[in-house]
This record gives sequence, structure tokens and C-alpha cells, in this order.
Amino acid sequence: MYIVVAYDVVLDRRRTRLAKRLKGFLQHVQKSVFEGDIAEERLEELRAIIWNEIDPSEDSVRIYHLCQRCIPLTEVMGQGIYVETEADEVI
Repeated sequence: MYIVVAYDVVLDRRRTRLAKRLKGFLQHVQKSVFEGDIAEERLEELRAIIWNEIDPSEDSVRIYHLCQRCIPLTEVMGQGIYVETEADEVI
């Protein structure tokens, strides 16, 4: 499945730690946004990591699920990258 993770983490230390952990799962596309393909089992692992890194009383994390039809409709304006999905890869 293809997801977008956006977060608003109050403390710099927590925010930096979360970003480092997210890099092991997804592509970093903006300061507080990651996206990419992830298997269901890995998504469960990612959710557990997020809960361990944030303070739910101060921080917010959103996980958006994109359908396969929606992924190509993503627009990037200005500086940014398009994340390639497995179907886009050329061998």
C-alpha cells in the first residue's frame, strides 16, 4: 500500500528522532512529510515506532492511504521529488 505520513512534533529532539526512524520505512519528501510503498506488516511496525517516539498530548501524526489511481495524480510544485513506486522501476 502507498502511504503519506505527515507530522507536527513540538520538541526538536523528538522530531529529529522520529524523522530518523521514518527514513527506514519511507522517502523523506518535505520537512515533516514522508511517503512511499509499505507492506501491511511494516505499517504495523511503523505505527508502533511512531507511538513510541511521540507525546500524544503535544504531537500529531497523520497517515494517509493513497489508492493506486491517486498516486499518479500527485502534483509537486516548486522544489520536490516524485517518489517512484515499484511499478515505476525499470530493470
